[in-house]
Amino acid sequence: MKITIITAVFNREATIAQAIESVRAQTWPDVEHVVIDGASTDGTLGAIEGVRHDAMRLVSEPDKGIYDALNKGVALACGDVVGLMHSDDFFAHDQVLAKVAAAFETPGVLAVYGDLDYVSAADESRVVRRWRSGSFSREKLARGWMPPHPALYLRREVFERHGAYDTSYRIAADYDAILRYFSRENLHPAYIPDVLVKMRLGGESNRSLGNLLRKSREDYRALRANGVGGGAALLMKNVGKVGQFFGSGR
Repeated sequence: MKITIITAVFNREATIAQAIESVRAQTWPDVEHVVIDGASTDGTLGAIEGVRHDAMRLVSEPDKGIYDALNKGVALACGDVVGLMHSDDFFAHDQVLAKVAAAFETPGVLAVYGDLDYVSAADESRVVRRWRSGSFSREKLARGWMPPHPALYLRREVFERHGAYDTSYRIAADYDAILRYFSRENLHPAYIPDVLVKMRLGGESNRSLGNLLRKSREDYRALRANGVGGGAALLMKNVGKVGQFFGSGR
């Protein structure tokens, strides 16, 4: 089984090398790493070249944002399974993709997901929030449930059937895509009860009050567009995050 990991990056000189090395360190032998750089203006390209390897493909050109870049990566992906490694993130250990591949061995499984830890940007050993996904049911979607996007892996055919990321969303295209896939496709998702990814705090959707408000509006739009829910689901989605600070949140 070939697994394609997609990384979209723009001006992340300080963290991109660790993200790439994290992918290269995986023990699963058949991994393709597609890196889509949005024509970075700092030292990102130099950092990428410093850790470049044979299993990596690099595209560097202007794009229209992260979801446009991810769509480019999906279009280039040759793997049976597609997952992400954001430029600020890194795998929790070197067996992550081996565990993902093992979960996909169950017939009919089209999606595999696990857990995620948010870590301090200043001290990556300090866990600030813990996202524990739990098992999936369709009813949970209407209660604001979603798996961590960076810890989600999909058979490539899911993208082929239902499309990739809707770039009319600036912040919530990942949530829209998850709702689209999990509500319309019999994915038979497999849950791995293990932390797969470490994410540094400070993502795009949390950088300002304006972004938080935009994220909420886009989340609501995604819920309505996919026929999953509305205001109540959005409220439960946001309230559910509180538990992440105490180790039990979805």
